[in-house]
Amino acid sequence: QVQLVESGGGLVQAGGSLRLSCAASGSIFSFNAMGWYRQAPGKQREMVASIQSGGSANYVYYADFVKGRFTISRDNAKNTVYLQMNSLKPEDTAVYFCAAAKWSLAEYKHWGQGTQVTVSS
Repeated sequence: QVQLVESGGGLVQAGGSLRLSCAASGSIFSFNAMGWYRQAPGKQREMVASIQSGGSANYVYYADFVKGRFTISRDNAKNTVYLQMNSLKPEDTAVYFCAAAKWSLAEYKHWGQGTQVTVSS
């Protein structure tokens, strides 16, 4: 049974920082593709950032609305992905979900339970 356990959400003032973590367990193989999505009330879930293992390098993607503010990273030995969020804005308020897939997040992926991030103005 694959489990993705997120942590690190909370309440922060605008301009502040948070670091989300997502640890994957229960899989006999590693997840080459891991990422973060978010869903605000009344809105569709959207991708925030992803990181794809590619041999000696990782390939990262950021949505335009977080470029320059958020950084995604991973620890392959721990099957863990992180999201460092700086310069947070009230519009970043959402439930953040971790996702992991064997090869690509465009295919079947596992989801975490979500962690709430609230940014006050």
